[in-house]
Amino acid sequence: MDSELITLTADPRFAFYAHVPKSHSPDGPHLPLVVIIHGINRDAKGYLEAMRNFCEQHSCLLICPLFPEGVPNPKQQHSYKELSSRGTRFDTILLSMIDQAGRTWRIQTDRFYLHGFSAGGQFVHRFAYLYPNRLAAVSIGAPGRLTAPDTQSPWPEGVGNVREIFGLPGIPNFAAMARLPAQFVVGEKDVGTGMIESMKNPTKFEIEAGNTRVARIKWLKEAWERIGVASEMSVVPGVGHDGIECLSAVKGWLGRELLLMR
Repeated sequence: MDSELITLTADPRFAFYAHVPKSHSPDGPHLPLVVIIHGINRDAKGYLEAMRNFCEQHSCLLICPLFPEGVPNPKQQHSYKELSSRGTRFDTILLSMIDQAGRTWRIQTDRFYLHGFSAGGQFVHRFAYLYPNRLAAVSIGAPGRLTAPDTQSPWPEGVGNVREIFGLPGIPNFAAMARLPAQFVVGEKDVGTGMIESMKNPTKFEIEAGNTRVARIKWLKEAWERIGVASEMSVVPGVGHDGIECLSAVKGWLGRELLLMR
């Protein structure tokens, strides 16, 4: 059952995978929720399979959304990274998935644990600017493009006009972000420059950060530290740009965070 895609009833263009641990019971305690956002290869099922044992060990429910290519713009395959495109709000799509899961299983939906790698890492750190109070912890993996915590620069370069774009009051809320446990994770060998150098219209912050994912994630970590976010940096030995291989560091960090919350 949990290897099958579950259609999002609020918007059937989207779907998600879920792993429900054996410890789940309709009459039992509300279990923690972990969400993992895929990269441009859209290997949501791969993340599901890689996290099954972790979810059983830590009694947490896992959701892996699948954002299809070309929605809503056929000319932009990966619009979900920036959370909004042509009237489609990928942030609210994710929240609708969580609401649907909360109606189906006995889980904690007010705050959840969020990880994403590569394009998923772009989604995740941008989502944290919008919803720090919905997150129990956030893990950001090797984003190629960055949104800086800069209130003078427009979205997605910075966060200067996020209230107008997303219609959410009180954002950005750096004080709430400062209370958020955060991890930055990247492979030690994720130092290729080709893909990053091919990206169009780099922002001044991306140019400053450097042309490898190792350099850029270190820059983002330091930028978040300047707004008060204490975080952990995990550089995975011998690994390149591979989200599944970087999960070892994510599992170690996330496991500790789950224990602290219980």
